[in-house]
Amino acid sequence: MTAVVEATALEKRYGETVALSGASLSIPAGEVFGLIGPNGAGKTTLVRALTGTTEPDAGTATVLGESPTAIDRDRLGVLPQDFSPPDRLTARELLAYYAGLYDNPRDPDAVLAAVGLADAGDTWYEDLSGGQQRRVCVGSTLVNDPDVLFLDEPTTGIDPAGRRTVWRLIEELAAGGTTVLLTTHNMAEAERLADRVGLLADGSLIAQGTPDALVAEYGGSSRLEIETAADPDTLVELEYSVERAQRRTHTAADDTVSSGVEDTLVVRDIDPAAIGAVVDALERQGLEYTGLSWTEPDLEDVYLELADRMERERTGGAGESGEKKPDDETTTDLTQTGETA
Repeated sequence: MTAVVEATALEKRYGETVALSGASLSIPAGEVFGLIGPNGAGKTTLVRALTGTTEPDAGTATVLGESPTAIDRDRLGVLPQDFSPPDRLTARELLAYYAGLYDNPRDPDAVLAAVGLADAGDTWYEDLSGGQQRRVCVGSTLVNDPDVLFLDEPTTGIDPAGRRTVWRLIEELAAGGTTVLLTTHNMAEAERLADRVGLLADGSLIAQGTPDALVAEYGGSSRLEIETAADPDTLVELEYSVERAQRRTHTAADDTVSSGVEDTLVVRDIDPAAIGAVVDALERQGLEYTGLSWTEPDLEDVYLELADRMERERTGGAGESGEKKPDDETTTDLTQTGETA
C-alpha cells in the first residue's frame, strides 16, 4: 500500500540533545497512526519534521509523495501541541479567519457542530473553557477539509464528554479517507482510535503494530490483584489458598502466583473461571481482603514494559532473557495482521 506519510531514518539534534535518532515510519491512506512515548521522546519534533516546520539533520520525510515544505498546504491540517490562536475573536470568527486562508473552505458553523460547539459560536474564545478552546483548535485544522491530519495531543485538557466528541470526529474522518497521525499520552485514546501504534523512545521508534499485536507481544498476562491488610504469615496462607483454588478449576498454578508490592497479591495467567473459586476459598478461611480486581493487559502495559526495557538497556541492565540486546536490535515491527516479527 502506497505510503501517504513516510519518514526514513530521521535525525535531529538541538545542541547536545538528540531529539530524533533514526526515526522511521510509513502510514498508508486512511490510516490512523498513534504515536506514543514519554515526554522528551521526540514526538513533537517528529511531527514538526513531517509537517515542514523543522528541518531534519539527516533522513527524508514525505507527505503525499512530496517534501513537507513543498506540499500544497490546503491538503494538510496541523494542530501543534502549543497552538495559541487569537483570543479576542468569537469561536465562529476564529474559524472563519482560518477558513479565509483557503480556496474552498468548509462552513465555520459546520465545523463548530463537528467539534460539539454548535451553541458556542458567539462566545469569545477567551471565555471558553480550556477544553472548549482545544476543541476550537481542533476545528481550525478541519476548515480546509484536509487529506492528511497531524494532531499533536489533540484532547489535552478536554473533559470526557468533549474527548469522546473528538474521538468520534477522528473516526469519521478516517472512515472518509483522511489519513491521521496523532500523538497522545492517553493509552485508551490510542487503543480506540489507532489502526497502528508506534512507541517512540530516545528519538527512535522501538515498536510498531496494531494495538492487539503489541499487547499480545509485550502486554504480559491477565492478572488478578488481591489487596489485603494481612500480615506476612497470612499472606503466605492466602497465596496457598489461591493456588489450591486454581487447581480445583484445572487452571495451571505453576509460576502464576507472586506476592505483589506491599499488601497486594498478584495472580497471573488466571482463568476467569477460577476467580469465583478463589473468592470462595478466601471467605471460607476467613482471610480478609480490601479489594479484588481482574484485568486484561492493555496498551498501557505495553508502554510500561517497553519503557522499562529501554531504561534497563540505557543503564546496562539485562533484558528478560538475562542477555543484553545487540546495539542494532532496537525496533520490532508487528504487522497489521497481528503477526510478530
